[in-house]
Amino acid sequence: MKFSMMTYTMARQGFQVEDIVRVAAELKMDGIDWVSTYGRDPRELKKRSDDAGLPVVAHTFFLSKVTTREPGYLDDAKKSLEDAVILGAPLVMIPTPPVAGVADRRECRKIWTDALTQIAPLATDAGVLLTVENFPGLSSPFVTAADFFEAREAVPSLYLTFDNGNASTGEDQLESLRQCISYVKHVHFKDWDFSPDPLEGYRQMINGYYRPALIGEGDIDSLATLRELKKNGYAGYINIEYENNDHPADRAMAKVLAYLQKSL
Repeated sequence: MKFSMMTYTMARQGFQVEDIVRVAAELKMDGIDWVSTYGRDPRELKKRSDDAGLPVVAHTFFLSKVTTREPGYLDDAKKSLEDAVILGAPLVMIPTPPVAGVADRRECRKIWTDALTQIAPLATDAGVLLTVENFPGLSSPFVTAADFFEAREAVPSLYLTFDNGNASTGEDQLESLRQCISYVKHVHFKDWDFSPDPLEGYRQMINGYYRPALIGEGDIDSLATLRELKKNGYAGYINIEYENNDHPADRAMAKVLAYLQKSL
């Protein structure tokens, strides 16, 4: 099993590109997922990654114009796919948040699926795999395995970045993984504190209320996810994701990496 730096985890706390690469190299991580390019030339990010011995294992980019129902998202997708090629990323992942003004998950899923239908041939032409992740939220289009498979019927070249924490907000994450494992090309690990009732600081999801936690300190059993991935022969990368601020992101990354590596 290989663990990759998810740049978003550090960038959201203000760490710069140079810091992110340095920490990933110091921790001897196995790769890096560039979540956007942070206004940098992708050639620079590719060189920094190569110099640090960090394969670029994915490129995650956002298409905000889909969520705001604005024109031009296809041009944005083309540019990001070009960035992915320059970075040398074998796959891309597009987060799929709810669409503004649309509360119905099915309608959100249709809007996103229509967009992915147009993006898929561009990804194929670029030679990269197109993936979405389990994305949390009451109106999120892709939370459960069934959500993903509904989209894949329309987009046969679509694959999954399996997020164990986000999948847990809609269904049993291990059962979800078992259903999707043949289509899982990348993995995110994330942890949450769970409450069946509303609490301050918790977000309402499909099956309860959640607050971000450090992997190993919340209610998501990531060690069980590791065992299930190993059982099914998954040999790809796992992003370490952290969305709270109780720990500085560099220390959080080190702590989680040690926790997961010890379990292996």
